Amino acid sequence: MNDEMMLDEWDWAKIAGALDAYGWARLPALLSEERCDELVDLYRDETRFRKQVIMGRHAYGRGQYRYFAYPLPPLVVQLRAGLYRRLLPIANCWNDRMGIAQIFPDDHAAFIDRCHASGQSRPTPLLLKYGPDDYNCLHQDLYGEHVFPLQAAILLSAPGDDFEGGDFILTEQRPRMQSRAEVVPLAKGDAVIFAVHNRPVAGTRGSYRVNMRHGVGTVRSGRRYTMGIIFHDAA
Repeated sequence: MNDEMMLDEWDWAKIAGALDAYGWARLPALLSEERCDELVDLYRDETRFRKQVIMGRHAYGRGQYRYFAYPLPPLVVQLRAGLYRRLLPIANCWNDRMGIAQIFPDDHAAFIDRCHASGQSRPTPLLLKYGPDDYNCLHQDLYGEHVFPLQAAILLSAPGDDFEGGDFILTEQRPRMQSRAEVVPLAKGDAVIFAVHNRPVAGTRGSYRVNMRHGVGTVRSGRRYTMGIIFHDAA
């Protein structure tokens, strides 16, 4: 069974319900341990990446990450296209509820063509590496005019065996309310789908926008690797 077919095993209506209710949904064991280890091994091959970022130099936190270069690894291409196709109805519904005119095309390649035509031509899927005392500040992955409102992060290391700490954290800021934080429990191979920036929430006068941010808590020991799947490219 290839990775594209495996995505059909998930109850996407249930995932849509979780995203509407909480702004995130977990996909347990999306990748096998072998797939995770293959991706971690890629981090050592600098030729597969277009850019490395040392987070401490930019006040992003501590740790480092590398953006893949085109052509992307086949597994990344499959996950990016397959997840996009299944999240597309949710993304279009969210934009409609938030009063955003943009409608996303049925095919991810067509959306990437749209990004590239507007100058967003740099690939955004990435691998992140954290060591002891590393962390990622709360942020949003916005790279230009064209933004797909959902993204994915896949944990490639085993909590308790490969590292301690390093929880995935989401915050939600509703109008005139204090921020709400949530820790998403992940095991090796689990993915979390979550809002990039805003998500719609039903109110008494229709839907309103809620601001979302994500980050990673401090790693106390070991090494933590993650892959990020962002569906829009960067300017």
